Amino acid sequence: MINPFKKGDKKFYTKIVTEAETATFESGEVHPFYGTFALGRDAEWVCRLFVLEMKEEGEEGIGTYLNIKHMAPAVVGDEVKLTGILDEVDGRHVHCLFEAHSNGKLIAQGSTGQFILSEERKNELYKEIGHGG
Repeated sequence: MINPFKKGDKKFYTKIVTEAETATFESGEVHPFYGTFALGRDAEWVCRLFVLEMKEEGEEGIGTYLNIKHMAPAVVGDEVKLTGILDEVDGRHVHCLFEAHSNGKLIAQGSTGQFILSEERKNELYKEIGHGG
């Protein structure tokens, strides 16, 4: 693992909300807004952009936590701009903050964690829970 970053460095990801990202469950659509679950995926992605530059060959990052405060809606077709902010690197633990803006306002903020481990250890963990080989 390498760390070319410092606290406060930022990564950016911009997306357009799709119909597949509205709050829809087995019972049907709850509302036509950008679902918190889709927002969570995108928040993890913008923060994973750090991990992609930190992990070395034979390593991978896995998520360890996700905290979201979803404060305002975005609808299908809206542009959402996500910013990942490196908060701390503690050994192999990468902690980030994030913000999401749409239509000129803050719609969400929160934090994510990822852990960088070897592909070998990742595969061992998979086997330990009864999968693979």
